[in-house]
Amino acid sequence: MIRRVSVMLMLGFWITLASGAASGQEAALHPGQTQTVMPTPANGYVLGAGDVVHIEALNHPDFNVKAPVAADGTIQLPYIGTMMVANTTISDLRNRVADELRKKGIFSNVSLEADVASYSSRYATVLGGVVTPGLIPLDREYRLSEILARVGGIREGSSNYVMLRSPNGSERKFSVGDLATGDVASDPVVAPGDKIYVPTEVFYIKGQVKSPGSYPLSLNMSLAMALARGGGLTDLGSDSHITIIRKNTELRPKDLNFKVLSDDVIEVGEGWF
Repeated sequence: MIRRVSVMLMLGFWITLASGAASGQEAALHPGQTQTVMPTPANGYVLGAGDVVHIEALNHPDFNVKAPVAADGTIQLPYIGTMMVANTTISDLRNRVADELRKKGIFSNVSLEADVASYSSRYATVLGGVVTPGLIPLDREYRLSEILARVGGIREGSSNYVMLRSPNGSERKFSVGDLATGDVASDPVVAPGDKIYVPTEVFYIKGQVKSPGSYPLSLNMSLAMALARGGGLTDLGSDSHITIIRKNTELRPKDLNFKVLSDDVIEVGEGWF
């Protein structure tokens, strides 16, 4: 319970300060470029095909190798030969290699360091309006809120919801507010291959509102919510004289429950007195 609360606090902290952090990160990244965020430590990472492991014997400099995990889940090591490592953690691999070297009489006393030199098999992709988009290796079980915290939170100006798409094509949307304050049911576990996307969708509001302009689109945003985001109506404004331009089509909503979509242009007219 304590860990859960601390993660939520971290997420809220990053979201609040994301605009400041984003300026520094974005300067280092080119448009469309992503950053790979590595976990520390990697002991719990489960190895799979395509990963590259680095194993070094600290007291035997002749045993220092980087070995790719083949499609069949094996690696090739000096003195040992072929070893099955798929679905093995890096911590378990270190112990197994040390045991094999001792059993074969190669080294009577060996101290090994092992880590993941390249992550390829178990990761989630984070894109869109976050501070540091990129690939997140899943070295343990992560919930969606934790992944957002790892990438620095939501960038200022982004939408307040997250899209989670699984490899089978199913897609779900989650409110950032629910992730920060909701229970476990509203904060799913992220699986290898999942794609996480924070949209930067906006809507526009003009006319008789106190703060006309463009604003990030919220999840399931209604016309009433959009008007509130624009500061509410002026003294001359009327919620019965609203026009929405959507893809060159003019719409006249019947009530304030009307759903606002990305790139909608909302114009609030004057009431007729």
